[in-house]
Amino acid sequence: MTEDSQRNFRSVYYEKVGFRGVEEKKSLEILLKDDRLGILPPHHESHAKVMTYRKEQYSDVLHALKVIRFVSDATPQVEVYLRMYQLESGKLPRSSSFPLEPEDEAFLAIAKAMEEMVEDSVDCYWIIRCFVNQLNTKYRDSLPQLPKALEQYLNLEDSRLLTHLKMCSAVSKLPYDLWFKRCFAGCLPESSLQRVWDKVVSGSCKILVFVAVEILLTFKIKVMAIPQDSSDAIVSKAIDLWHKHCGTPVHSS
Repeated sequence: MTEDSQRNFRSVYYEKVGFRGVEEKKSLEILLKDDRLGILPPHHESHAKVMTYRKEQYSDVLHALKVIRFVSDATPQVEVYLRMYQLESGKLPRSSSFPLEPEDEAFLAIAKAMEEMVEDSVDCYWIIRCFVNQLNTKYRDSLPQLPKALEQYLNLEDSRLLTHLKMCSAVSKLPYDLWFKRCFAGCLPESSLQRVWDKVVSGSCKILVFVAVEILLTFKIKVMAIPQDSSDAIVSKAIDLWHKHCGTPVHSS
């Protein structure tokens, strides 16, 4: 079995037996903590020791930020995650009062959503860190191409809608940063995000395109108001579109 097939075997199996999306909702934390994101090594006997190192590193970075008074006990947890990530990646600004960069805003949106999914703060930080790193490395070249792919698939699904959006000059005004750089964090509720992010971590950022297409098809130009009770249906239809255009999910982009 190929690596990509292994990544997606669980989702394919559940879909074949009629439980599409059920296991996806429960599996994100387990999936994110496996060896594909590098949080834990592939050898299970090393997990306990490595997780101890991860906790120590978390404590050391947090302590350093408190010493230089960048964070305190009153700092919101998602901001703590951001400052830790900035310090570890060499991007910590000179002052906490400096305005946030767009990439920082995206990080905060993802962190806020992930915080609702993962209870333990150490696990949550490492999952956020590795998820964002995957977006910035593995999908660095793919993400900028997603708006063009959105037009391509929307044209296939509803060419009249795409034409209308172009005539209204609305295509360039679609919330691409929210959809693709933040992976719908702050747009979809966490229960639906888990299903989308499961696909992203499993090797296909293209699922983001199909969620965007389905939002446009469902709500036309009212893309920002997504009721809680409609989001799961949107993601289910988006996954159907993903299968329709991409076949069995063994894609890496």
